[in-house]
Amino acid sequence: MSILDRFKLDGKVAVVTGASSGLGVAFSKALAEAGADLVLGARREERLADTGALVTAAGRTWVGRKTDVTKPEDCAALIALAIEKYGHVDILVNNAGVGTAVPATHETPDQYRSVIETNLMGSYWMAQEFAKANKGGGAIVNISSVLGLKPQGLPQAAYASSKAGLIGFTKSIAAELGSRNIRCNAIAPGFIETEMTEVLDPAVVEQWRNAIPLKRGGKPEDVANATVFLASDMSAYITGQTLHVCGGMLM
Repeated sequence: MSILDRFKLDGKVAVVTGASSGLGVAFSKALAEAGADLVLGARREERLADTGALVTAAGRTWVGRKTDVTKPEDCAALIALAIEKYGHVDILVNNAGVGTAVPATHETPDQYRSVIETNLMGSYWMAQEFAKANKGGGAIVNISSVLGLKPQGLPQAAYASSKAGLIGFTKSIAAELGSRNIRCNAIAPGFIETEMTEVLDPAVVEQWRNAIPLKRGGKPEDVANATVFLASDMSAYITGQTLHVCGGMLM
């Protein structure tokens, strides 16, 4: 197998949560371009067709359903859809996530729980169902954040807690599932320019860019490239790790 062949995902089936916008769209497109067929999940089911169109344009097939990862039954149904459609499942990208920007002294129990239930517990339920269904080895990629490793002066205690928890969860499940040749790694993106950052004050955005050694915000494709790497045979001997995709913020 050549170096370039190791990046190929031909014959693989990848499940992506939070696939209706932002990074989820970029992940789905990149995995399809690498050769995978896609199973897409998101709460905004009506937007999955747009993501699916990118998969189709890449020459791959897809199927999707409305998925709220805080509901274990939805997670089970998404994996079951993969098995029903393709007969196997090989890759899981735990991307569904939410965030708050509330000072820790003012955040309500419901606000805190909603972030933890989506970002951390939702990833747990998805990984659990994936591991039950996977028979021949595969890869789980958890989307964490630099905020789970280092505060950036933002009031995001709930978000940071959930993303730090994902890193611990990644290590634990990597140790548990390694004997079955299921690898689990995390990606910690830095400041990535998506539809979520478009609403920020331009002065704040410029301040962030200047604090990054590469002097630019990341693109969704930057994180998608890392996802394909961790999903492919190029990372066949890598598990339990967190890859920083942050332009040098955490060097």
